[in-house]
Amino acid sequence: MAKEALPGETAAKEAAERNGIFEEHLDKTDANYQPLTPLSFLHRAEGMAADRTAVIHGPARTTYADFAGRCRRLTDALRRRGVGTGDTVAVLLPNIPAMLECHYGVPGAGAVLNPINYRLDAATVAFILEHGEAKVFIVDSEFGAVTEDALARLRNKPLVVRVDDALGPQGQSFGDMDYESLLSEGDDHAPFEMPRDEWQAISLAYTSGTTGDPKGVVYHHRGAFLNAIGNALVFGIRPTSVYLWTLPMFHCNGWSYPWGITAMAATHVCLRQVEPAPIFRAIADHGVTHMCGAPVVLTMLIHAPDQAKEPLARVANRTVEFATGGAAPPAAVIEGMEAMGFRVTHLYGLTESFGPSTYCMMLPEWGDLDLGARSGLMARQGVAYPTVFDLMVADPETDTPLPADGETLGEIMLRGNTIMKGYVKNPKATDAAFRNGWYHTGDLAVMHPDGYVEVKDRSKDIIISGGENISSLELEQVLYRHPAIMEAAVVAAPDEKWGETPCAFVTLKPDAKGLTVDAVIDWCRTHLAHFKVPRKVVFGPLPKTSTGKIQKFVLRERTKEL
Repeated sequence: MAKEALPGETAAKEAAERNGIFEEHLDKTDANYQPLTPLSFLHRAEGMAADRTAVIHGPARTTYADFAGRCRRLTDALRRRGVGTGDTVAVLLPNIPAMLECHYGVPGAGAVLNPINYRLDAATVAFILEHGEAKVFIVDSEFGAVTEDALARLRNKPLVVRVDDALGPQGQSFGDMDYESLLSEGDDHAPFEMPRDEWQAISLAYTSGTTGDPKGVVYHHRGAFLNAIGNALVFGIRPTSVYLWTLPMFHCNGWSYPWGITAMAATHVCLRQVEPAPIFRAIADHGVTHMCGAPVVLTMLIHAPDQAKEPLARVANRTVEFATGGAAPPAAVIEGMEAMGFRVTHLYGLTESFGPSTYCMMLPEWGDLDLGARSGLMARQGVAYPTVFDLMVADPETDTPLPADGETLGEIMLRGNTIMKGYVKNPKATDAAFRNGWYHTGDLAVMHPDGYVEVKDRSKDIIISGGENISSLELEQVLYRHPAIMEAAVVAAPDEKWGETPCAFVTLKPDAKGLTVDAVIDWCRTHLAHFKVPRKVVFGPLPKTSTGKIQKFVLRERTKEL
């Protein structure tokens, strides 16, 4: 039986027939067609800027020639260990040089990079390793305890490679070998295996699990290439740019900046821990021009001790570009950042869209507005990236575009080349996400008359705390397992430092007595990663509709009075 042609293949055939002389003998060849891949960025940077600084980590400096050589050694070492196309290499690493090297060395072997959030608990790490079928697990020595706990839960254990970072904890011993020993097995002249198809998977990123277990989002080489270019274009990255790694590289592959900074042969400045003093020192010492992070990083910098801010005096006339996602920064935060020499850009995106897909493009005329009016405009999620094919705010039931009146609420929908391949091993969720030819974000927004999008609510009840996604359902499931709790609902409560944090509303069983707020928090802490634990617990009956559905919007209003 003949294989049925896909819609895209049929369209291509029909186009070829219509094009006539423009198709005859004009075929794709190696000379005029190459699959898009961010691996090409490193090849270019090495060729044009071999002696320039690629990576700064503490006192260490690595040129683009040496950085490329280390990436190729990792590629070759993995190949010699039997890692190839379709295999998964998981990593549990902070923002250190090894993490940057994995963004090239792993896909260079044809494999798929799986960056894991190092704040997760051992049970979740074990789930990701097993579900993603990791063949190799590269881990910073700081995370030895959670690694050993996770591995103890696995039936099939990957090869564990320990990274002994010079600026990390010393004397740790676990795993099958250390990272430098692995690299010594490779040849720094070995070539990358470029993808034969740009649709080939390059990375596997797990969501926080809004309906139970995390979902594995699969990125492709084409999307990674284009999103990296989009970031460089939107954020103004140049060869003279110096990018400080305050955004975790495990989060959406650092919004594709491991590839985007290299695309312009700019400089990466690594940072193990996001704290005010080292951030301000790095800005002054290295001439940092760009950085990204969650709104909590903005607040942290503004409220840092004056002593920590002293290095800024050395760069008083320099402007640092800061891109932030998540909750919109209020006027006071924008004002505070501008007073310290930062210019804030608001972004919007999801794990499923390789990170940022829209940005609040600043227009020249906004500069004449007072802070209140300007911050209101800057708080919007903005317009689509040049590399995003299409965006609309539509009726979530009919997928019909809604009026751009700034009032009619609908769902943000995206489509284009910077959308995931889908969810690994989860065709049902993939089909639901790609309904009617659009990626359905689940985020509710309005479209303003000037074409700028403004997010109003998260239909999936995700809580974004300090840039981390927290599933209210996951937290509720833990609360329901407590022997004294009859009902539970979790919503986001506003928080000055973190943007928002989980707040739990619980109803006790009739015979339950003596349960305290501290006891509930301790229960959650033993079953969840600590950043997911509710900071507030309220006892009492839950508001419900006539059909028994908990009215979370009422609870959200109550949190404003707590």
